[in-house]
Amino acid sequence: MLIIAVLLTLMAAVAVAVAVQRNLFSVVVLGGIYSFLMATVLVALDAVDVAMTEASVGAGISTVLLLGALYLCGGGEAKPLARPWLPLAVALVIAGALAYGTLGLPAFSDPQAPIHTHVVPRYLSAALAETGVPNVVTAVLASYRGYDTLGETTVVFTAGVGVIALLRRIGRRKKPGRGQ
Repeated sequence: MLIIAVLLTLMAAVAVAVAVQRNLFSVVVLGGIYSFLMATVLVALDAVDVAMTEASVGAGISTVLLLGALYLCGGGEAKPLARPWLPLAVALVIAGALAYGTLGLPAFSDPQAPIHTHVVPRYLSAALAETGVPNVVTAVLASYRGYDTLGETTVVFTAGVGVIALLRRIGRRKKPGRGQ
């Protein structure tokens, strides 16, 4: 648990660094670092499949897509709000509502939590017979949550195609200007 506490502290430090950063390139890089730290936390929590997804989508593809978007925008940052009290108040209310929502959740790793007494035993006992896949995690991601996984893959693919299309369009626009 010490490693998780250290990683969460590093994540908090990176989040603060993102909040005070004025350079958009630095914000994108720090976002990638935050995502990598989150993937490391997930590995420490033995959720390796989710960690792999976080590392590839969060630290990998998202960082590349944001860098492509930054390239298209020119990297300029909008002038900050003079009085950001309303956005701050909204963010604090949302954070409070989310924290309040967690009060009704069962304790972390509680063996009597509903997921451990209803869902997990069914997946462990019936996954092979229902899906034909011997790995339970793969059975859940590919079969039980197949549409969800397909949707996530479609969103990432569409975002990648969009960025590539935009970058190709910018590249074509610059070519005629070089010879003049």
